[in-house]
Amino acid sequence: MSLLRSLPRPLSSALVVAAVLLTPALAVGQQPAARDTAREVPAARPADVESIDAIMRAVYDVISGPAGQPRDWNRFRSLMAPGARLIPTGKRPDGTGVLRVWTAEEYITNAGAQLERTGFFEREIGRKMERYGNVVHLMSAYDSKRALTDPAPFARGVNSFQLFFDGTRWWVVTIYWEAETPGNPIPPALLFDRRDRGAR
Repeated sequence: MSLLRSLPRPLSSALVVAAVLLTPALAVGQQPAARDTAREVPAARPADVESIDAIMRAVYDVISGPAGQPRDWNRFRSLMAPGARLIPTGKRPDGTGVLRVWTAEEYITNAGAQLERTGFFEREIGRKMERYGNVVHLMSAYDSKRALTDPAPFARGVNSFQLFFDGTRWWVVTIYWEAETPGNPIPPALLFDRRDRGAR
């Protein structure tokens, strides 16, 4: 979800600018996320959850918008399975990895205000999918801008999505992401070619 560059600096999301709030002290295992498995999920727009492409478009769309525009967080909640997790990753100054596990509500609290304050537009620029029955894993490459008119993105990276189909609709179970760095570029195989990009 791009919002973070490399922790504790801002990471780039899909899901996202909230990484600026992260520090090594928030590494996994030190502050377990609050459980939200019992939270009430708002009804989803049928068009948002009718297919894999639809729910992917909805996730990127709902977190995107200009500075000063509130996001529709109930729409965001409607895409997330109860207990869903959003997991930004990055590196400490010594080069060791760090991650933070958020519930959907923690993502809204930690990332939402900054997305709305600074402006944030994230889009999918590539995808690789594996599916077994109702379980889907997607490696979804993204880029992020502050405004649609920006000549170049300020960040790129890869969101790892886990999706679930319950027989009626699709759900987001996990979004787990890492920002691109000069030493770790997005593999060309994860990027859409130019003909594909306009179709998504």
